[in-house]
Amino acid sequence: MGAILTGRPGPAEPGAAARVEERTRAAVLRYLAALNRHDADAVAACVAEGFVSEHTAAAGRGVVGRAAYRERLDGFLADFADLKYVMEDLVVRDVRAVLAYSMSFRLVSAGYAPVRVRGVFRLWVDAEGLVARRVDYWDGSDVAQQLAAAPKADA
Repeated sequence: MGAILTGRPGPAEPGAAARVEERTRAAVLRYLAALNRHDADAVAACVAEGFVSEHTAAAGRGVVGRAAYRERLDGFLADFADLKYVMEDLVVRDVRAVLAYSMSFRLVSAGYAPVRVRGVFRLWVDAEGLVARRVDYWDGSDVAQQLAAAPKADA
């Protein structure tokens, strides 16, 4: 009878799996810290050349490639004043991580309206310790409700 394929390679050197998971964890934490420092160059340095960023919320915009991602970061960080991600949970398995977060910011383009939203990143880290792919889940209707309820700035 044939072997069952699990998608995992055969026996590896002792500690190899733990080293991969530590590299994954370190990459994710480095990425989150760069976002919290509002440092566009540092954020871009955390992702792979072929980085894929996918948003599941209708208001989100995906992007492919480090250069295209970097190009968007200045505008994102400028519009999301006081951006702060707080990690609620982090689960790491092999090269994958799931990070539950609370994100808060003041949306400049909406008169500095305060927003707080919970979400989840699914992340894949490559062999160089760079984030290769990110899928971001957050509730766009929650953000829209908060923006609608925010006091309007006098024109």
